[in-house]
Amino acid sequence: MSIIVSGISYRHSGCQPLFENITFSVPAGAKVSLIGPNGAGKSTLLQILAGRLTPAAGSVAVSSTPYYVPQHTAPDRRSVASLLGAEDKLQALRAICAGSADPACFDTLNDDWQIEDRCRAALSDWGLGNISLDAAAATLSGGERTKVRLAGLSLRNPDIVLLDEPTNHLDGRSRAKLYELIQKTHATLVAVSHDIALLNMLHTTCYLTASGIRLYGGNYDLYREHRSIEQQALADRIEAEQTALRMARKRAQEVRERQERRAAQGKRSRSKGGQARILVNSRGAQAQNSASRLSDRHADIVDERQQRLADLRERQIRCDKMKIDFDDASLHTDKRLILSEGMNFCFTAGAPLWPQPIDLEIRSGERIRIAGDSGSGKTTFVRLLLGDLTPSAGSVERADVSVAYIDQEYSALDTPLSVALMAERYNMRRLSDHEIKTRLDRALFTRETWDKPCCALSGGERMRLMLCCLMIADHTPDMFVLDEPTNNLDIDSIAILTDTIRSYRGTLLVISHDESFVDEIGVTRTIELT
Repeated sequence: MSIIVSGISYRHSGCQPLFENITFSVPAGAKVSLIGPNGAGKSTLLQILAGRLTPAAGSVAVSSTPYYVPQHTAPDRRSVASLLGAEDKLQALRAICAGSADPACFDTLNDDWQIEDRCRAALSDWGLGNISLDAAAATLSGGERTKVRLAGLSLRNPDIVLLDEPTNHLDGRSRAKLYELIQKTHATLVAVSHDIALLNMLHTTCYLTASGIRLYGGNYDLYREHRSIEQQALADRIEAEQTALRMARKRAQEVRERQERRAAQGKRSRSKGGQARILVNSRGAQAQNSASRLSDRHADIVDERQQRLADLRERQIRCDKMKIDFDDASLHTDKRLILSEGMNFCFTAGAPLWPQPIDLEIRSGERIRIAGDSGSGKTTFVRLLLGDLTPSAGSVERADVSVAYIDQEYSALDTPLSVALMAERYNMRRLSDHEIKTRLDRALFTRETWDKPCCALSGGERMRLMLCCLMIADHTPDMFVLDEPTNNLDIDSIAILTDTIRSYRGTLLVISHDESFVDEIGVTRTIELT
């Protein structure tokens, strides 16, 4: 079952076009990834394919109704059965069991007499066997709602599947199950994701920007190789264009100097006389006009070269220009930072969070991953270590060290303050306004974004601003604590964060289900919570 997209465009109400004239096709059985920077319109494009949004121009042809798993399954009044796409059949089955002979109920059920058992089996398969089919979706966590949607795949067995960041709220076990499903399915599949392990399972990579869509035959690793070659070729073209511009400017300067010499020589000739003044003036005017045209032509060449160079630079990937490097942490290696003995935690009137109390020692220079399934208490564990919570049992001792804690929402920037004012708030060294703006520009915040409220920033923008603010403060923390830091980032933003954390020389605690990110940043120890 195929998807054919022909010349579609889309714009939000009263805004500039999000993308224009997008054309591509997905053959039956193909598995395609859709990647690109935050704000490029990936989720919007997926909603258009799902039939939930209508393009401003162009058309979409799908050979069957897609099964769509959205990125954000917002809590609402719908039931779990509704999220599974089985509510109508379940209602029909219950009506028939209650004695109804309405033909519409039998038509709706379509002889699917085992629908309730199949629903329960699908939920159990995703570790949700304790959830009622009649439960409100609003009572579930974001990860549970995503898993309910994914459980619906085995019920519906669709020909076309659309997935929007399906691994964002999944733990390691659930991710492994999704990977297996993707590898085994024969459905036509389009996935928006920043999960590199998932992207490498897909046959074709589509890179979406405001200016169009590029298709690369192969998985994400192959795409990255192609992009690297393209970027090197682009850099070579820019270097050649810079050389040509220098030569054009030099030639234009030589023409100007030659004109000035000839003009001076003509003036001297006229002052000496010897020829009829009218003839001398006529020849001088002709020479001046000819020289002026030559000068204008060279000026046009310079302008053309400058514009061509500007266009090439605009095409360069902006994240390649952003380098955030922290100084090494001031603590010497192997100093004891945290010691927990018999630590455990109870929520109000509840059982202990962990079956066994936790004894733990963390020393400076370690790079530790905190792992565990959803509900194992990873964030609570971190908050106990940092002193934000008090253990219900046992103790935690902490050295006097500086900590930078960054959660998956970068909530420290959830404020109406503008980008510029937030940067100024971190200006502990009294840097000049020019120096602040220079650092913002290095973090890819142009003049047009300085007045933008922080709460309106995307995940990638918040990440860049948070790191930029730490640089403005000239503060290298002794310990970085990251809680699912890649969840709301695009591919380019993850690359920036990965490079920054990899080069950081200090203590690291990270909660992450992103195996590629964990491997890249050089984790040396894993603490598994059960």
